[in-house]
Amino acid sequence: MNIPLWEHVIYRKENRYICRMREKIEDLEKKIARAKLGGGKERIEAQHAKGKLTARERLHFLLDENSFEEIGMLVTHRSTNFGLDAKKIPGDGVVTGYGTINGRLVYVFSQDFTVMGGSLAEAHARKICKVMDLALKNGAPFIGLNDSGGARIQEGVVSLGGYADIFYRNTLASGVIPQISAIMGPCAGGAVYSPALTDFILMVEQTSYMFVTGPNVVKTVTHEEVTSEELGGANAHASKSGVTHFACENEIKTIENIKALLSYMPQNCEEEAPFLSFEAGNEQRPALNTIIPANPNQPYDIKEVIGTTVDTDSFLEVHKDYAENIVVGFARLGGRSIGVVANQPAFLAGVLDSASSEKGARFVRFCDAFNIPILVFEDVPGFLPGTDQEWSGIIKNGAKLLYAFCEATVPRVTVITRKAYGGAYDVMNSKHIGADMNYAWPTAEIAVMGARGAAEIIFRKEIREADNPEEKWKEKEAEYAEMFAHPYNATAHGYIDEVIEPSKTREKLIRAFKMLENKVDNLPRKKHGNIPL
Repeated sequence: MNIPLWEHVIYRKENRYICRMREKIEDLEKKIARAKLGGGKERIEAQHAKGKLTARERLHFLLDENSFEEIGMLVTHRSTNFGLDAKKIPGDGVVTGYGTINGRLVYVFSQDFTVMGGSLAEAHARKICKVMDLALKNGAPFIGLNDSGGARIQEGVVSLGGYADIFYRNTLASGVIPQISAIMGPCAGGAVYSPALTDFILMVEQTSYMFVTGPNVVKTVTHEEVTSEELGGANAHASKSGVTHFACENEIKTIENIKALLSYMPQNCEEEAPFLSFEAGNEQRPALNTIIPANPNQPYDIKEVIGTTVDTDSFLEVHKDYAENIVVGFARLGGRSIGVVANQPAFLAGVLDSASSEKGARFVRFCDAFNIPILVFEDVPGFLPGTDQEWSGIIKNGAKLLYAFCEATVPRVTVITRKAYGGAYDVMNSKHIGADMNYAWPTAEIAVMGARGAAEIIFRKEIREADNPEEKWKEKEAEYAEMFAHPYNATAHGYIDEVIEPSKTREKLIRAFKMLENKVDNLPRKKHGNIPL
């Protein structure tokens, strides 16, 4: 049977269309393959040789399988200066997009060091800004994986403008969505300020570093000889500067810590903290009855108290190696996500100093911003004395912690385990600054100062005139301790809601936070307060 001429014409047109579409799809696939190759196999191998993953490999391990949706894969720069027009690689040195972590939406960028050293310029910055804007509009966490040589010098001020565009968005997003920065390689100069504006920074030991000016500049200006690792490595920032919250052994551990952190946080400031299913059982913990030493000057590890009280293996410590006289971190209590702040008697007797006050204040403010209830374990003999502390600003730094607690509107519960002396008693989430429930163990000592120092001041004349001044001092010390070194005066005034048996602490806390779950507390209307910075 003969086929009509018009059908032959349609067939040929459709065939040409199909062929053209196939060619276009093949062309697209080539462009995608080129983009995914980044700086090429040789540079990828060099990245691996340093013990580092590539930008895409990091996202593979961070996000749920097959959940990543890339945005801007084929973006290229438009600069022609210094031969850049011959160095156009799709993606422009950063992979951006969104995906899920344990089923929850997140927005991400991952800088690609194999493409022009991951340097940031106009197109690179615009890609990051685009996902930041989406994260803010959709109320989901924003995660940055930093691995960059810094600003792309060839693009001049445009690169600097790109950084500022990101800084501005970091600030807008602060307290609205969680922001987490992982430093997976170099992060120097202006690049450090974006991570510094985010909520948590994680670094990889031996392969990442952060500093405003590098070792060469330091040597030129101050004549100090210092390596990149000594100046701005993970351990330096984790223990000395406090810039980083987690120093991780490798990149996989860093990624695992990011996931763990997110599990305690809501998606944004409008949501409640996560709550896992929980079946109540026997919540008494007899081990807590014997944890406080008989000698009030003998230390003990507050982390044992925390670990015994919260849900098993749920405590994730933050800033573990910095200002160790205060312990902060996330935990679960009866399935409920909480933030924990605790004095550490095993380090500097648990005193508050400049570093620990700032550390605690920053953590309290994060918890308050994201509706995470706060639990305080208090054993504080006061503020650390000395010229170094006074000259380093202990007054304003201590006031930061005070301000943070006063400003917090989330449920707040305090347990005084032993010492609560002087102004530090007030600062550590006392009833007077808005704590909701305040408990004390029978071992608590709530007073202006320790019995020995108080006796020396109050009974100075009697001690000086006594036949045996040392014996008299001990007598008066015991007298003062009998009167004040216990929790019952504070309880009589209503400053302590209940003196509890230590073994019942977990049970009491679960009930207290359950009771407070619908708490509403509004601050006076204002643009913002003026925290003593």
